Amino acid sequence: MATSQEQTNRARALWLTCLASALRTALACTIVAIITLYGPPSLRHQVALPAFSYVTVILIVPDATLGDTLRGFWLALYATIQSVGPAILSLWLIGPARLTTSTTALAVGLAAFVVVLPGEATHLVSKRIALGQIVLVYVIAFIKGGSADAIMHPVHVAASTAVGVLACVLALLVPFPRLACREVKQNSKLLVENASERLKLFVKAFFAEDNASALASISQTKSLASTATKLFQTIKRHQESMQWERLPLTLLRHSNFNPGNRLQGLEIPLIGMEMALSCVPSFPVGVVDGELKSALLKLVEEQMSLNRIIPCEDAITVPESKPEIDIRCLQTLQTIPQTLQDLPPFFFLFCISLLHGNLSATSSATTAQDKLVTHPKKEAQTSCKQSVVWSNFSMKVNSKRVMAAFKCSLSVGLAVFFGLIFSKENGYWSGLPVAISFATAREATFKVANVKAQGTVLGTVYGVFGCFLFHKVLPIRILSLVPWFIFTRFLQRSKLYGQAGGISAVIGAVLILGRTKFGTPSEFAIARITETFIGLSCSIFVELLLQPTRASTLAKVQLSRTLGALHECIDSVSLQSGRAQLEDSQKCLKLHVEELGKFIAEADVEPNFWFLPFHTASYGKLMSSISKMMELLVFSGHAIGVLEQNSQFLEGSWKGIVAKMECDLELFKKMVGSLIICFRDITLLKSVTVLEREGLDDQESGKSCDLELGKPQTLKAFRVCGLEDEEMDKIVSSYLLHSKEAVDKIHCQQNEELKGQIVLCLTAIGFCVGGLIRATREIEEGIKELVQWENPSSHVNLYEISCKMHAHQK
Repeated sequence: MATSQEQTNRARALWLTCLASALRTALACTIVAIITLYGPPSLRHQVALPAFSYVTVILIVPDATLGDTLRGFWLALYATIQSVGPAILSLWLIGPARLTTSTTALAVGLAAFVVVLPGEATHLVSKRIALGQIVLVYVIAFIKGGSADAIMHPVHVAASTAVGVLACVLALLVPFPRLACREVKQNSKLLVENASERLKLFVKAFFAEDNASALASISQTKSLASTATKLFQTIKRHQESMQWERLPLTLLRHSNFNPGNRLQGLEIPLIGMEMALSCVPSFPVGVVDGELKSALLKLVEEQMSLNRIIPCEDAITVPESKPEIDIRCLQTLQTIPQTLQDLPPFFFLFCISLLHGNLSATSSATTAQDKLVTHPKKEAQTSCKQSVVWSNFSMKVNSKRVMAAFKCSLSVGLAVFFGLIFSKENGYWSGLPVAISFATAREATFKVANVKAQGTVLGTVYGVFGCFLFHKVLPIRILSLVPWFIFTRFLQRSKLYGQAGGISAVIGAVLILGRTKFGTPSEFAIARITETFIGLSCSIFVELLLQPTRASTLAKVQLSRTLGALHECIDSVSLQSGRAQLEDSQKCLKLHVEELGKFIAEADVEPNFWFLPFHTASYGKLMSSISKMMELLVFSGHAIGVLEQNSQFLEGSWKGIVAKMECDLELFKKMVGSLIICFRDITLLKSVTVLEREGLDDQESGKSCDLELGKPQTLKAFRVCGLEDEEMDKIVSSYLLHSKEAVDKIHCQQNEELKGQIVLCLTAIGFCVGGLIRATREIEEGIKELVQWENPSSHVNLYEISCKMHAHQK
């Protein structure tokens, strides 16, 4: 029943969001229509391009807040200075009468290159507006010829842009402003309530008396986790807008509310709790006794007040936690478990403590729970690795900026050129879609072009149909856009059309229903659809010409790079070296994983043509396993950071205490690291058949591999073709045994709270080590499945392939 109610609430919230966005968009378009159709003649003369006013509205106002529109105002102003200013000078020097099809396309291409070249220094919306202005200024000047004024024509384009921006600002103020700070506060409250509910369910599962009850509680958290992800994305999206609302809304008390960074810490412990519960072999959990259960329930009850922790003030204050509750939880855990089956409950309690520490860390008072939080370093401190990365890739980044600018320049230039050849009167409709849909990041070229074309056709057909029904009543035509705006809001949220298709559908309808004196609607529709097809075809051609590498190939190369970053991250795990180096490796790994996810998503929708289909299932499994390892490494970093902080309170040398455990970790890193390196090399293999032809036979290659490695048992212990449970148990059991010996040395110091924290951290590292080994086995299976898919006629044995590749390298 609760699930049904939750689905109903989610559907209602989605409808309200889409309806509100559609009404704001309709209001902005209505304002444009009133100004351009019913305004004073002098004003209508200046706003000579109402179509671009509508386009500006669609680029800024959908799903926007007041901060977004204020930012859009300055971005439009910057875009106008960047495009219209040089255009006035160019037209004044050249003269509109001297423009030809070739010179117009060349001028558009050069101006587009200058706009896009700054890269990320210029906002995407600013680039799109500037590119659209460039197309309209030069192409319409060519169409009008000598009758176009070199100064006033660009001014008319700027005035049309200004009307669209003004309509956006007014639409977000009437009837009441939609503030980003209010959106962030509301979503923050929902996110905290969501986290509280998940915490309650996790604890309920932890104390479950049987497996069925535990699984029922865990399954309820799945949908809550998905909702939490969407809420946090919404908060992040609106945080930048809040910065633009501060200046004009300084009198508002809550304008500086920004809890995003603080709320981000809630998700990590909850992910760990789910991982711990999924690894519990059977319920009830054996380590839970009456005292621990009572203390833990009190601690969770305190955490359930999360929805009251975020007040409506700028300065967020957290009530000081009761340290005695945390001490009672920790004092009951004084020994290290000696079996892998007992590690998940300890890791669950570690995540509970980590969550409690994160919540207490924002308090002005320093509490005992702060020891479970590793505070971030100052941003001014830049790691050596980051400096090396920037120095190595600075030229690559510059080349990417130049290539992106050149691609945009060539795409828009060719679109304008062929569009003018096809139809001089409607030539700008081929370049304008390419300009206003410019994207800085790599896109799935064919899918995006497909949804843009479909969206354009849908919107245009709706516009023609609306004109047919209400051709004599202009206000009704404009009102007929409201249901279309609602429909396209759902299109933009769908996987089928996405943002590109939804925006194209909106513009297609608005350009017909919101204007007059553009000819017969059906003729205009056919001309615009044809010109749009020309522009999209030019864009696809340029992408294939300048970026011929398929996304599936890039995904394969990025998978190898990600595995290399994963190896470096695992190699950074050390009790003696501390957390700093591991943090740097984690940042690098996170960037690689995000890039891999983008390539997989693009390759999934990429047409196969005559190529081998992309194996989405295998890459999805590998992505899941790598992400799991990344999360486990984050928890390892937290545990190592706490141990590093607490080591100063221990008697004796910390390196001496953890020396044996460090040896166990070194063995773990050596074993798993060698496998990750093998997987990295195997993923770059083009063909097993070619390797078999060029290589030795299986027996000779295996012998040469063993002799050259010098340590054949390292690979055979984990066998690349399957990690044995006994070997995993041996490493983790040795680590737990040495951890117990280290904890026993702390007994004489009579610091029970400190000892309890060390127990939790050491067992958390042990759990993470076991999880990393299991995830490595999953990666092995995924790599084997992927190689077999790429080589269906060959028998795939990863150990033999690795040996042959090693022999060839020698």
